[in-house]
Amino acid sequence: MATVCSVLKKKGNKVWSLSPQATVLDALHLMADKGLGAVLVMEGDKLVGIFSERDYARRGVLMGRGVDATMEEMMTSPVLAIDPERTMEDVQEIMTERHFRHLPVMENGKVIGLISIGDVVKSIIDEQANQISGLENYITGRR
Repeated sequence: MATVCSVLKKKGNKVWSLSPQATVLDALHLMADKGLGAVLVMEGDKLVGIFSERDYARRGVLMGRGVDATMEEMMTSPVLAIDPERTMEDVQEIMTERHFRHLPVMENGKVIGLISIGDVVKSIIDEQANQISGLENYITGRR
């Protein structure tokens, strides 16, 4: 099974973040511009939260908060982060059990990437395709 580290090497480890003082409007603009479903909330190099479309719907719209609310008011915190050596199977289990769509990846106390549910699905599909190809080659005698 692929590891988080191997997936980050393929997809890249660019992480988009905002400060806790940034507004919801700032976050929504960034998310729309970059095609993101979530953005990390950072104080310098320290991960303090995550803000997602779900946070906006549940903590913003449904609670009557506007786009001038800050990340500090709207973010999910504390944030569960994962180690880069975890398998994608582990990540799938965590995301399924906790209903997460995004998980920051941390190594030695620093954020090194972000894994989405889409990354998990792609990784599992790729692995299954490789297994099928290997079995077909074995059955037909191809190498």
